[in-house]
Amino acid sequence: MSQPIGLPRPADGGQVPPPSLDGELMARVARGDTEAFSTLFDLLSPRVYGLIRRVLRNPALSEEVTQEVMVEIWRTASRYDDARGSVSSWALTMAHRRAIDRVRSEQAASDRDHAVGARSAEIDFDQVSDAVVNQFEAEQVRRCLGSLTELQRESITLAYYQGYTYTEVATLLEAKVPTVKARMRDGLVRLRDCLGVAGE
Repeated sequence: MSQPIGLPRPADGGQVPPPSLDGELMARVARGDTEAFSTLFDLLSPRVYGLIRRVLRNPALSEEVTQEVMVEIWRTASRYDDARGSVSSWALTMAHRRAIDRVRSEQAASDRDHAVGARSAEIDFDQVSDAVVNQFEAEQVRRCLGSLTELQRESITLAYYQGYTYTEVATLLEAKVPTVKARMRDGLVRLRDCLGVAGE
C-alpha cells in the first residue's frame, strides 16, 4: 500500500531489526518524528487495510479509508494513551469505526438514489395516469354529448365550454331563453346519467 501524499515516506536504508508497536514509537510520532511515523505506517497499514477490507469488501474504498485512518493516526497521535490499550488496538478501533461510517455513508447515498429514482418513476406514472384518465374522460364526455339533441348539445357547449350566458346562447341559437334553460337542464340530466355521475 502506498503512503498518502503529504505524509512522510519510509526512510531508505539497509536491513534493520523489525521495530515494535509500543508507546515510545507513538510518543515519537506525536512529536512529529516522520521516521517514527514511517515505521508505524509500515507496521500498521497492512492490519488496518485488512480489517477495513473485511468490512467494506471493496478494494478501492478500503485503500481510501485506510489512508484516511493513517492520516488520522498521524494527526491524533498525541491523544494515544497506552494505559487504555495497545497501539494496534487503538488504531484498529479507529479503522473499524471509519469503515462502519463509510458503510453507513455509502448506504445512505444508495438509499437517496433509490428514493429519487422511485419518486421520479412515481411522478412519471402519475403524469401518464392523469393524462390517460383525462383523455378517457374527454372521450366519454364527447360520446355523451353526441347522445343529446342538437339544441341541448349546442346550448351546453356554448354555455359550459365557451362561457356564454343563457341570453347570449338564446340569441346565438335564435331560441327563447326559457327554452334554452329547459334544454340545458334536460341535457345536463342526460349527460349526468350517461357519465354515471350520481345526482345530488
